[in-house]
Amino acid sequence: MTTLRVIIDQMIAPVPGGIGRYTEELTRGLIASAPRDCDVVGIVSASSDTEYADVLERLPGLSSLYKSALARRELFAAWQHGFTRLPGNGMLHATSLLAPLSKHDRLHSGDQVVVTIHDAVPWTHPETLTNRGVSWHKAMAKRAQKHADAIVVPTHAVATQLSEILDLGDRVRVIGGAVSSNLVLPHDLDEAVDRLALPDRYILAVGTLEPRKGLDRLIRALAHENAPDLPLLIAGPDGWGNINVAELAAAAGLDESRVRTLGYLSDSDLALVMSRATVFVYPSRAEGFGLPVLEAMSMGVPVIHTDDPALVEVSAESGIVVGLADDDTFEERLATEIATVAGDAKLAARLGFKGMDRAQAFSWRASAEKVWQLHADL
Repeated sequence: MTTLRVIIDQMIAPVPGGIGRYTEELTRGLIASAPRDCDVVGIVSASSDTEYADVLERLPGLSSLYKSALARRELFAAWQHGFTRLPGNGMLHATSLLAPLSKHDRLHSGDQVVVTIHDAVPWTHPETLTNRGVSWHKAMAKRAQKHADAIVVPTHAVATQLSEILDLGDRVRVIGGAVSSNLVLPHDLDEAVDRLALPDRYILAVGTLEPRKGLDRLIRALAHENAPDLPLLIAGPDGWGNINVAELAAAAGLDESRVRTLGYLSDSDLALVMSRATVFVYPSRAEGFGLPVLEAMSMGVPVIHTDDPALVEVSAESGIVVGLADDDTFEERLATEIATVAGDAKLAARLGFKGMDRAQAFSWRASAEKVWQLHADL
């Protein structure tokens, strides 16, 4: 039996974010597409029995779960400084830069380590991350440059950005994400609409509340005279950076009824909120893939996003693009585009159909098969 060990610790992170969803979906795909006589083992930091049970429930078919003796913070520090001991050998796949990277002889030992770098934000937009986060990512990227057998990135845009920062040679492989199979509407639609207090028409934004997501500029855009008189709903967990939506709305002069946070949503609730949105807006300053854009498109919702290279690549002209350049006019231009889409039913429908078609170009099964092929190539 050949075993692929997958580091899935992001699934139990305090704020799993997009990487947590990526980790879960890709690992589920790896299990489903495993070649004959191959199995998948998960690796997590020391956690509670409840968290272990939750991982196993969400990843049916996982052969086993290796539980490190180190808690998450300690495991991050240990692997950053080269203390890399793990049981067994063979294929190891890290769904982020959290990986035991050290010198090894792949050709003779059969050991191989593949890591994933989701974006170039620590280098291109360090001000949108914590100092600790920037330092850790840069340190682990240097270890990956030295010791990783291959590096997975989600888009060609990230591959290009990293090529200007790190010497990774020909080890980079582009393997993107896809829409979750769990993103399905709840059975009790009317009850869910009432429970979430969804208005008939609204603007939707999705993402962890942190500086990089650009929610501050979206809120200010809604205060512009060009903006439509629609409420903004924001779905996503609290992050870092003291992003207080109520304070941002008040500072922009918006009535408190115009902006509402929904917090973390289950997959079914997220599907419902997305499917009923008048327009989905993704004002991010920098991304590696931008999965919420693809998720909204899969629901047939018209999408407006910034011209971050990764978002442009993933969207492929299936959404409305607002350039990030010239901050003095960004909010005005964003407000204008939102009003245009919200006020033109034919345009919204056309964008919805284009988005659904684009979303179908991605699948977790295909991504997982590419990962298996990558390890076979190594």
